[in-house]
This record gives sequence, structure tokens and C-alpha cells, in this order.
Amino acid sequence: MKRFALIGAAGFVAERHIRAIKETGNELVCAMDTFDVMGRMDSYFPEAEFFSSEEELVQFLQQSNDNGKPVDYVSICSPNYLHIKHIELALKNGCEVICEKPLVIDPTDLDKIEVWEAESGKKVNNLLQLRHHPNILMLKEEIEQSDKDFFDIDLKYITSRGKWYFKSWKGDVEKSGGIATNIGIHFFDMLTWIFGKVQKSNVSVYEATIASGELVLEKAKVNWFLSLDANDLPEVATKAGKRTYRSIKVDGKEVEFSEGFTDLHTVTYQKILTGNGFGVEDVTESIQLTEEIRGFG
Repeated sequence: MKRFALIGAAGFVAERHIRAIKETGNELVCAMDTFDVMGRMDSYFPEAEFFSSEEELVQFLQQSNDNGKPVDYVSICSPNYLHIKHIELALKNGCEVICEKPLVIDPTDLDKIEVWEAESGKKVNNLLQLRHHPNILMLKEEIEQSDKDFFDIDLKYITSRGKWYFKSWKGDVEKSGGIATNIGIHFFDMLTWIFGKVQKSNVSVYEATIASGELVLEKAKVNWFLSLDANDLPEVATKAGKRTYRSIKVDGKEVEFSEGFTDLHTVTYQKILTGNGFGVEDVTESIQLTEEIRGFG
């Protein structure tokens, strides 16, 4: 049984991490968030310590080390711009790291992480859960076994957001990285993982709520479209009462992967705990790409 701490416990995605810790048979010993109403903890780890400041968390980690009961992992679910700070905090206190996407906003921070990893002997793992989606794994296998050398890809991801979004850190490009980083990075990672490194990138539109462009990868040309606007939802989504729409077409054929997302954090944790997590070298391509796309904004 591994001992976990979690930073950013009040955020939407944090519950998936808490559940993954529970479902993999491990223990959340403490959680930290500046928002201090944390009733969700009672359903999973009611005995866990809770802190509302980083100082209290660091003190707990140090005391745990001194008492011979160190915290093994720190799961990071804080806002994107704080990831680099919290990664440093975890590594310098002797903990392995599991961090939500994007690992960092600025690609130059990846070099810092590699230095800290070398100094601490610990690893930083990133949540790239699409790489564990059964249908995406099937697609990767099909592409690897195909006689074709080059493919045409159409990616559309529309996830409508209310007015609150643009008043939160998510709507601040300096804190979230903007639309390509905050909502698009999983898809860019998945596409470069399957179809190879970026050869060329053209951005047609880059605004706060919408972005589109064309990528040329080693094995594919990708037309991509991202939106936070409900008006961009297709009729098939609105008729079904859905506010999110995902579509990837490979040579005109739809790849179905709209379901199965909620369980992928547990699968990811299982992989990480057996030494099969995705690290800095895995995320570099997509983080560099999203910075380049953001430069068109």
C-alpha cells in the first residue's frame, strides 16, 4: 500500500484521482487546497489530513519522512500554472509525482523537471489517459499494421463552457495556457503518439473560445478544430442533450471513443504504480506544439 498526498483536492478532476487511489488499494493520507469545503473526502478517505496551505503540507511531508512513514506519491490537480511549483515541492520532499495534464505550460520547464528528477531519484508521471483508451489502442495497432504510409485525420472537440470559465484561471491564457493547452493537449498528444512527430503546423484561427488549424505529422495530415462555444455543437449532440462532442475521423472513418473516459484514471494509476508511467520525454512533443499554436493567438 502506497501513501499519497494530493494537491488541488477541490478541483473537478481531483475526485478521479482520489477514486483511483482508492481503487488501486492505496491510501490518501493528506490533501491540500485553498478551498476548504471538502465533503467529497468523506466518501473515500475520511481520516486523511487536510491542509489549506502549502506550508502545512510541506511540514506534514517532512514530519512523515522524520517519523519513518514517508509519503510515496504526490498527485497534482492544481491549476496548470502551479504544476511546476508543486512538482518541485513534491520532488524536493522525496516523493514520486502524478500530475494532471498539461504537465507544464512552458516547454523550458521540462528541463527543470529533468534536473530535479536526477537530484531526487524520483519520477514525474503525467496523466495521458487517452493512451490507455481501448479504442485508441486499437487505432494505434491498426496504423502500425497498415500498408498505408500516410493518413488524413479530422479532429473536432467541442466542450461548451459557461460564463464562469472566463472569470476563472481557466480563462486566463497565462494561467491555463489557453484553449489548445487546456482542452486540446490530450488530443495532440494522442495524435503525435500514433502518427509521429510534428513536421509542420499552420493555425487558421486562435481566439479565446475557438481554435483551428492544420498539422502535418510523419504519418498524417490533421485538420483540427477546438471550441468552448455551445453554438458549435452539431445537431447530433444537441438532440441528445450533450454539451460535449468529440470526433476523430481517420480517412473519413469515425473512431469511436466518446465513452470510457471516467475509468481511465484508475488504469493510469495502475500503470504508474507498476513503473509504466509516461514522463517528460513522452509529453515534450505536445507541450512544444501547444506553445507554438498559442503563439498565433
